[in-house]
Amino acid sequence: MAAVRYWRSSMRSPSELVDRRPLLSNAAAELTYPVEVLDERGRSSTISIPAERPLTVYVDKRELVTLMTLGANPEALVLGYLRNQRLVRELGDIQSVQVDWSVDAVAVTTRNGIADIEERTARKVVTTGCGQGSVYGGLMDEVDSITLAPDARLRQSVLYKIVDTIRTQQSIYKQAGSVHGCALFDAQGTLLHFIEDVGRHNAVDAIAGLMWLDDLRGDDKIFYTTGRLTSEMVIKGAQMGIPFLLSRSGTTQMGHMVAEKLNMALLARCSGKHFLLLTAKERLQFESELFAEALKDY
Repeated sequence: MAAVRYWRSSMRSPSELVDRRPLLSNAAAELTYPVEVLDERGRSSTISIPAERPLTVYVDKRELVTLMTLGANPEALVLGYLRNQRLVRELGDIQSVQVDWSVDAVAVTTRNGIADIEERTARKVVTTGCGQGSVYGGLMDEVDSITLAPDARLRQSVLYKIVDTIRTQQSIYKQAGSVHGCALFDAQGTLLHFIEDVGRHNAVDAIAGLMWLDDLRGDDKIFYTTGRLTSEMVIKGAQMGIPFLLSRSGTTQMGHMVAEKLNMALLARCSGKHFLLLTAKERLQFESELFAEALKDY
């Protein structure tokens, strides 16, 4: 059976891309909320804490799920959620995504409906994601059909550039804490997208949605998360076609198992110059190897 490539390259013109894009609201919400606190000496001050709000997703007027979110990129979050849940295959199948915070809801209108939606959403798996995420159907249902770019390589210097970029990135976490961040980089270590949310599963879904809207394929991309590399995160990264997942935290046994199966490079405990490469070790080009190759030319 031919391998499924979820994030395909296209030669679409800009006008064709616009035609494929659904009608989106622009409903980013306030990301922090001020609260009065007392410190250990009884002194009063005002601090900012991350906002957290429910967003109930309705697809063709049918209630699907309620996501707890920061609200920074709600439209991209919903698109990525539908894509990563394997409920919608093509961006052009979605006509509109309209968020209304006055009722904490988003209305998704598809062009032709979602086939067998009752059956496909009947079995739910509660994940280890912060904020308690969930996925529909079996986690491993489509892993065997995913093929990642076999020749993709990551330079050690690019890895260090990515870690340093995250370290200096302005973020809600630095201001208020209590959120997870995810980022997408190109092969040269240039930051393409940075998303924060109350759960890392939301942040990865939002990036998936932005990739979909930008018609970006993942073959040469690198994904970074502040959270754990669980099976859910690894499978979502694979569905996005990304061969490299980086984390300042660690991984789980099932996350490791799925990554090995897919030959996806997992890099954990990424901080400063330190990292642990757990899988697909041939995908990382150490600087010593590159130096040795350069010497061969002399």
